[in-house]
Amino acid sequence: MNSKEFTYFRKKLNKTQKQLAKLLGTSLKAIHSYEQGWRTVPGHIERQALFLVSMKLRASKWNKSCWTIKKCPTERKKRCPAWEFGAGDLCWFINGTICEGAVQRDWNEKMSICRNCEVLQPLLNPEVGHLP
Repeated sequence: MNSKEFTYFRKKLNKTQKQLAKLLGTSLKAIHSYEQGWRTVPGHIERQALFLVSMKLRASKWNKSCWTIKKCPTERKKRCPAWEFGAGDLCWFINGTICEGAVQRDWNEKMSICRNCEVLQPLLNPEVGHLP
């Protein structure tokens, strides 16, 4: 997540930098650093910020289940944690999902796939999706 995205998500959450720092369990200085691009946004902060924004927007039905979008075969769905927990719109948040036919090793590898996926794209790129 780059500084521009981080700032965009903070504003989507309608939070000040201080409020977001408390919400994410980090310091105000860290929030300043992420927004200025002085520090890279750590995976756990990125994940939590994306989750919070997705929860805020969930009621607007801006998304569809990943297995619907990706047309996953039944055998793959049954092995996937996103299917198990009924969280097809949060597949990017759940470790161990079977994206592109395999489980990814870590958050960075997973996000390199998810950032280009139709499930997460509407959240990352408002011009692609229909975010309120």
